[in-house]
Amino acid sequence: MRTAFDALGPFMESSMGPECREDSAAALGRRRFRAVFVSDVHLGTPGCQAAALLDFLKHHPSDHLYLVGDIVDGWQLRRRWFWPQAHNDVVQKLLRRARKGCKVVFVPGNHDEFARGFIGHSFGGIEVREDAVHTTADGRSLWITHGDHFDGVIQCAKWLAYLGDNLYEFTLKLNRHLNSLRHRMGLPYWSLSAYLKGKVKKALNYVMDFEEAVAAEARRRGHDGVVCGHIHRAEMREIGGTLYCNDGDWVESHTALVEHLDGRLELLTWHPAPVTASGAQAATVS
Repeated sequence: MRTAFDALGPFMESSMGPECREDSAAALGRRRFRAVFVSDVHLGTPGCQAAALLDFLKHHPSDHLYLVGDIVDGWQLRRRWFWPQAHNDVVQKLLRRARKGCKVVFVPGNHDEFARGFIGHSFGGIEVREDAVHTTADGRSLWITHGDHFDGVIQCAKWLAYLGDNLYEFTLKLNRHLNSLRHRMGLPYWSLSAYLKGKVKKALNYVMDFEEAVAAEARRRGHDGVVCGHIHRAEMREIGGTLYCNDGDWVESHTALVEHLDGRLELLTWHPAPVTASGAQAATVS
């Protein structure tokens, strides 16, 4: 899968030219954060909400940006190449962040495991690491890992993980058609896959086991908390005295974990508003 990573080379090189000018008036109204954590973007798939992520990044500048795995979906790109301009724009935005002084760290996941062959290297200022440790402004130590090493299906039956990935993509495709119909009917967005996961008891048990296993490992390593992704379920809670944070995904939930300047952690859900005929756009965050 190294070739998939190499294929991004032209996009990286093209982004190293003159920086795109940003609206200075809009920039003044943005709220700066100490750190932003995002994962499970799945660039290279039709389900990736690249435009929403790009809008989020524009409105949330930070000193640190952690890419917590599955940023690029090598599994899907190996089957079929899909790379629209919006996905290229996200890559360019990340590189521009690094060039402007933001410390950008990329911790690969299982879908972009090809990047694990580049651990210890830096591309356009983006550092590739196996895992990372972030110390908050109030002194807490957070272990950062994608989390796939705690997934028994990934580790013991990878063929089943590939099958599940195909079924998930089918559900997302069905979900897009369903929400297109709902939009025409004036109804809000609704996630079919999230609904199905919430109704299946085994899926809920899997999530609970995953969360406890990741938190336990962070505790064993001597950290105050952990930031991970992988299961596409945003969550922030204490497990056995260890803070468990999952920053969600950018396929369905549009969620990210942020650290405020005082060290306070918060999960944000980004709701980009549709662009009006005048070009105005007013996104909301919850």
